[in-house]
Amino acid sequence: MQHEITTRHPLLDEQGQLIEAGYAKSLILDYDRNAIKAGSMRIKEWDYYLVTCDDFAVALTIDDNSYMGLDSISLLDFKNNHQITTSKMAALTRGKKNLPSSSEEGDTETKGKGYEISFYHGGDHRILKFKMINFWQGKPIIGEIRLENPEQDSMVIATPYKEDPKAFYYNQKIIAMPATGWVEYGGERYEFPEGASFGLLDWGRGVWTYKNTWYWGAAQGMVDGHRFGWNIGYGFGDTSAASENMLFYDGKAHKLGRVTFNIPSKNRKYTTHGSCCTSGGTTVETLDQIDDYMSPWNFTSDDGRFEMLFIPIMDRASKTDVKLICSDQHQVFGKFSGTATLDDGTVIEVQDFLGFAEKVYNKW
Repeated sequence: MQHEITTRHPLLDEQGQLIEAGYAKSLILDYDRNAIKAGSMRIKEWDYYLVTCDDFAVALTIDDNSYMGLDSISLLDFKNNHQITTSKMAALTRGKKNLPSSSEEGDTETKGKGYEISFYHGGDHRILKFKMINFWQGKPIIGEIRLENPEQDSMVIATPYKEDPKAFYYNQKIIAMPATGWVEYGGERYEFPEGASFGLLDWGRGVWTYKNTWYWGAAQGMVDGHRFGWNIGYGFGDTSAASENMLFYDGKAHKLGRVTFNIPSKNRKYTTHGSCCTSGGTTVETLDQIDDYMSPWNFTSDDGRFEMLFIPIMDRASKTDVKLICSDQHQVFGKFSGTATLDDGTVIEVQDFLGFAEKVYNKW
């Protein structure tokens, strides 16, 4: 049984510990950065938007990890299997980005040398604006996107960590907001078609432990004239109170159980060199198993309500390793085919439904 949070109250108690773990369908717990009792350099706050249509997508990030900030713009071209991501980093931001304490109001703006990113909240809509003079190979990018913000359920989860009572993850995912807008890059204008474009918000606040691996996936679009999508994920923190798996059908949430990402693997051969007293050295070929992100994945749920085949089309991969800080990310976009079952037993069938699934390892 998963615990649903239904009463509004502060997120943290006087000791800076999570008062109630579980899931909700709106941002019902009140987040206050000043209530955090962990070290100020461990606080992580971000707003991430992903806007998709069948042919392309835009991802925008404003991130304040206290010891560093990250502003990012991504343009993904599914037709030509090409993506560009350019990120700008700043040291020791420590809350200076002033990200709002709620996703339900407030604006987020950031800028630096040659770029600006802004998220404006207009009540029944959101406006995303961005530009970067040197996005890639000296070419600029500029865009403006409107997301309709109707009354709808969202995925909200409050997750503690067993190993640190002052660590927590408070997260909201708003899925399938209708989108319109445009992007200009490299002399080409990309238009998000009305009725076939959707945006999601990943709103995160918390204090994390140092090493984490997470799995996250989402999809959004239209099925038989109905707005449909999902959020799935797991991998870090104590999720015994609830999972973050939900379906969204015409804005109403349908709670799922545990979903497993079955990522295929493949053999990797590598060579190691050692020493030998007689020959002066030995060469050994070794095989090990690694994730094969571009082969078909399978997804399955413990309640049988989410069964999907996923065919990848693009791996948005990045890796940074500077010893104390490490990030190995694979956000894989592709097409889902399978079934998802609503709370009333209605089975929704999808075929070649655009979405993504990712595996991310971080030391941060």
